[in-house]
Amino acid sequence: MASTDLIRSCIDSIRQISDQLADSILYLDAGCLEAFQFIGAFPALLELGVHAVCSLENASPLDMTTSWNSVFVGPTRKVVIITSRLLSDAHRYILRCLGTNRTVLRCIIFTSISEIAHSAYIDSPLGPDAFNEYESLLIQDYEELLKKSGKRRLHFHQEREAEASENDGWADLASGESYQSVDTSSKGDIYADDLVNVTGKQESKKLLVSVHHFPMILCPLSPRVFVLPSEGTVAEACLSNDSDDSVSPGLPSISTGLPSDGEDVPPGATLTANFLYHLAAKMDLKMEIFSLGGTSRLIGKMLMDMSSLYDVGRRNKRSAGLLLVDRTLDLLTPCCHGDSFLDRLFCSLPRRERISSSLPAKSYPAPKIGTHIKVQRAPLDIRIPFGTIFSTDEHATTSTQLSEGIGAFVSGWNAGAIVNESADHADKIITSALDNGYSLLSGSFQSNCAGANYLETLLDRRAKDGAILIKKWLLETLQHENINVNLKGRPGLFSASEIHAMLKKLAQNQMSLIQNKGIIQLVLAAVLALSEPHNSHWDAFVNAEKILSITSLDTSQSLSSQIRDFINTSTSVRSNEQDRRVRPSQSLLSFQDALLLSMIGYILAGESFPTSASSGPFSWEEEHSLKEAVVDAVMENPSSAKLHFLHGLCNELEAKLNKGQEDSAKPPKVDAFDDQWGSWDDEEADDQNEQAYGDMQLKLELRDRVDQLFKFFNKLSSLKRRNLTLREGLVASSKYGSDADTRKGLLYKLLTTLLAKYDVPGLEYHSSAVGRFLKSGFGRFGLGQAKPSFGDQNVLLVFVVGGINNLEIREAVEAVAEYGRPDIELIVGGTTLLTPSDMFDLLLGSSSYI
Repeated sequence: MASTDLIRSCIDSIRQISDQLADSILYLDAGCLEAFQFIGAFPALLELGVHAVCSLENASPLDMTTSWNSVFVGPTRKVVIITSRLLSDAHRYILRCLGTNRTVLRCIIFTSISEIAHSAYIDSPLGPDAFNEYESLLIQDYEELLKKSGKRRLHFHQEREAEASENDGWADLASGESYQSVDTSSKGDIYADDLVNVTGKQESKKLLVSVHHFPMILCPLSPRVFVLPSEGTVAEACLSNDSDDSVSPGLPSISTGLPSDGEDVPPGATLTANFLYHLAAKMDLKMEIFSLGGTSRLIGKMLMDMSSLYDVGRRNKRSAGLLLVDRTLDLLTPCCHGDSFLDRLFCSLPRRERISSSLPAKSYPAPKIGTHIKVQRAPLDIRIPFGTIFSTDEHATTSTQLSEGIGAFVSGWNAGAIVNESADHADKIITSALDNGYSLLSGSFQSNCAGANYLETLLDRRAKDGAILIKKWLLETLQHENINVNLKGRPGLFSASEIHAMLKKLAQNQMSLIQNKGIIQLVLAAVLALSEPHNSHWDAFVNAEKILSITSLDTSQSLSSQIRDFINTSTSVRSNEQDRRVRPSQSLLSFQDALLLSMIGYILAGESFPTSASSGPFSWEEEHSLKEAVVDAVMENPSSAKLHFLHGLCNELEAKLNKGQEDSAKPPKVDAFDDQWGSWDDEEADDQNEQAYGDMQLKLELRDRVDQLFKFFNKLSSLKRRNLTLREGLVASSKYGSDADTRKGLLYKLLTTLLAKYDVPGLEYHSSAVGRFLKSGFGRFGLGQAKPSFGDQNVLLVFVVGGINNLEIREAVEAVAEYGRPDIELIVGGTTLLTPSDMFDLLLGSSSYI
């Protein structure tokens, strides 16, 4: 039987809709574009006859004039739209896309969210028959848009005819500007006359709309590791409602072990359950469901209900074990900087900004009651500096033939900006266009680039091993291209100058650059991630986390003192940097880094000192000193503390700091006693009293904010005390170690325990549809089905609700390898890919409750 392959399953799903894709313009939203980049789906789309792939959020009339496969022969009549959002959320983009390209006669829409999920999602206005409802609503809105546009065009032509009759047609010939004038109301409507004539009458042809479900929208890091698109509705939906047990809308609530009433189900749980059900159906898997955590338990129950309703009569499936785990059971692992090569890449490289619409559009109305916060996930598309390949130190102003070609191509799209400009300004525009051309080569790491699964190999690599492996791949690629390279250093060393010299030879022509884009991406990313200041900053974090881990084995006083030292050091580094007596603070720890270390320290304290105090792991005196350290750090440097919990105070804090610096810079005033005798009054005293009162109010407000921050820290420290699994511990937990170098994450502990067939406290089994049928039907005859074991399955699917970390992926693979069963196929997934910076955004950034 064939092994499970996520990438192949996604490509096969695309091929199954080949009839709809043929001879069409394909529009992808930001989430689908991210997923298709990871899959490497664009060659398959070209093969299936897609004319062009365009952005749904930024649809343009020029999209209809492009074609990948053949010479342009006329306007395209068919548009296919694939979205990872709710139809109600994507409606404004779909409507504007159709309004921009009015020659379209058929519109086929694929959404990754099923009809059941649309009807169950609280923010969706669509019902159980969601797809048919949306088809009729879209046609209705589109016809209204055509009527409004027809009236505008009729009014415009009447004005032009009146002007022509007054000028007898001579004015148009005398002015050269008449050929460039464009009606702004109809801009982008190249073929509008096919549908609306000058009299405003519509043709009889109506737009045909059909909506279908396309569930395979995911980002596979390898054939067996995946996350969800960062800008899709499933990843952005809330996983917890704002309550005492919540830590972030993007993370599940703290699991208390108590049964849930099921009335207030987070929308993210509903969408995740539907996604996992359809993913298993597409891959022909019949799941035995196990859950650990409150939110995972809700998802498991929903999956069980869906299986009993829709899987009747379908028995030709492979049995698989599904393990659902709440992210909040282990917040420590994704917060820490482990020795993972891919973690360094995603932390060091800049990400693409979230795609937003270029023009305002009418939104589809959605209910306001019961709406939830949307989590702003960082896109997985990374920005790689391709321009560094073509720059030379000896001749900075010259460029290679390849860079000139890229610049000419990109500047052609913006040729109007260079007209009537000076030579210097035109050069700047061309340089900017060249930079944009290089950015087109950036993007997601493709999982199956040129037949080589680079990311799959790098998932279990440490930082040094990953760098050496990438250099080995580069040398093999150069050898395959018959390019001679003279290595001056040892093969194991990773020199940035040497690497750039190799890349210039590899990218000496367009064909070589395109064919070897995948390895060039990885090499440039590795050079940037392992260069300064990123390398020193990462190492500083690793050392600080080791110190906290070791100190947590001592006393609470030692741990709190260490956390306070990190906060104070971050402030002193900033002040010394202003005096230029130390190196830049990017390679050291900032105040934001100190807050992340404080969260790590509190989680460690909750594990080591769970009963130190009633409200938290530290005593009142220890926590008070930590609060004062944070208050002083914010007061001394408010510009570096633009955090979510300080919203509304940053401007006041900066104004106070600037005023203090101005007062200190003024020379001391020497007053003559006799001259100032008559000028004494109460005005100066009132000003001083008012300023002192304002400073006191500001500091009191700041202290209240800091108190809320530390209440949140104490909530994080209570994870072990409030959860049954963490409180009772796992079997043979001593083998996992307590030192930072040997500490293993919860996922590794769970897999080793379950594969050894030990019991895990709090683990719940949700029986499959077949099991319930046997128990209810044949159980009376003594043919009941025994509870299966997760380790008995040949296919194991582990999904972390809230996100997964690269280090956990490596440890999960290690756990299965140690079990000694080569026939096991492990699939690891999560809501998103988490790095320490992502965890900071979830817990203390814009996507947090505090």
